Amino acid sequence: PTNTEEVTVGDLVPITLEQAIQLARENNQDLKEARLNLNQAQEQLAEALGAEFPTLSLRTDLQRSTSATNEIRAAGQGLAAADGVTTDINATLELQYAIYTGGQRSAQIRVAESQVRTQELALEQTAEQLRFDVTDAYYSVQEADSQVAISRAAVEDAEQSLRDAQLLEQAGLGTRFDVLQAEVDLANEEQNLRRALAQRQINRRQLGETLGLGQQIEVTAATPPEVAGTWELSLPESIILAYQNRAELEQQLEQREIAQENQTIALAGIRPQVNLFTNYNVRSIIDDGGGTGTGTGDGLAIGAQLQWTLYDGGQARARARQAEEDEAIAENNFEQTRNQIRTQVEQAFYNLQANEQNISTAEIAVDQAEESLRLARLRFQAGVGTQTDVINAQTALTQARGNLLTAIIDYNRSLASLQRAVSNLPDNRLFDTP
Repeated sequence: PTNTEEVTVGDLVPITLEQAIQLARENNQDLKEARLNLNQAQEQLAEALGAEFPTLSLRTDLQRSTSATNEIRAAGQGLAAADGVTTDINATLELQYAIYTGGQRSAQIRVAESQVRTQELALEQTAEQLRFDVTDAYYSVQEADSQVAISRAAVEDAEQSLRDAQLLEQAGLGTRFDVLQAEVDLANEEQNLRRALAQRQINRRQLGETLGLGQQIEVTAATPPEVAGTWELSLPESIILAYQNRAELEQQLEQREIAQENQTIALAGIRPQVNLFTNYNVRSIIDDGGGTGTGTGDGLAIGAQLQWTLYDGGQARARARQAEEDEAIAENNFEQTRNQIRTQVEQAFYNLQANEQNISTAEIAVDQAEESLRLARLRFQAGVGTQTDVINAQTALTQARGNLLTAIIDYNRSLASLQRAVSNLPDNRLFDTP
């Protein structure tokens, strides 16, 4: 962008969470790269499978040459030197097939298959992590929108308290001190509102960035925050389900499989290799001046070839031992990943329980704070209460509303974290491509 029009934000577009996830899947660069990696792995598998078939090759040579013998022969016959040039055409069609490779070919195919599965799992992991990131960013926008509404309500309450204090002062029932207190409280709430408005803009821009949208597009949440759902499984059931479904665990199993096959591939270098071959050869010689004339002949050859490296200085076994270490590393990574997954499930589960209880408590607190503010205003208007009581009640109501909002957002985030920790899909099933 080189001018302000190119970076000026246009209309605000409200979207649902499902629409946000779909937009992110269409625009996210990491997801596109994961798809490309999968396509590449599939082509590598096709290459490995091609080794199961014989190879057919055609080789053709055209050679035009002269020699001292031909020149002497041509001179003896009274011919020109150019007549001693020989033209030779040779064509060979050869078919080859490796009937035994020491296990190398089958191992390479299994490695390619594991690489495909690994990339499928990486694509799945990227897609579902993106789903979680979008969900979290969407909840942040919902939280910011609701926080603005809470701050505006707090400003309205402060304005009402200021009007009450001014009326009582004019009627001779209030004091200038009460008015000043109300004015200070209103100023504080207005500052809170401005901060909430700024945070809302920041969260909206962050959501747009997560969705991969352009600089002139701004989105917001189309729905207010509400409880996203419930979790019916116990903690042990959740942990077992995570062990069964998480792509990260299966990736380590595939890495172990690749390491095992690489051992076979390494040791194949010191095992016998048997190839079958057959070739058909056609040769035509054109002799313009050598006196031998021209002719064409063909031939067929069928045979087998044995190749066996009896000693390679220990290279093959060293490569096999390296692959053994890769297998041990994969097993160690599997254990670490399994422990991390359990921790993720436990944290999300406990947070979900706590936030579910906080929602009920916060709802009661909001009702009580609203009633407390109503009574404080009545007492102040009747001259038996103080402005401080009203301000304290307003502050308590604002805090209670904020606590309820936080409890709902934290609950939804905990639910999303638990779903992500237990499985890479909402239906708890691994999939090939999103």
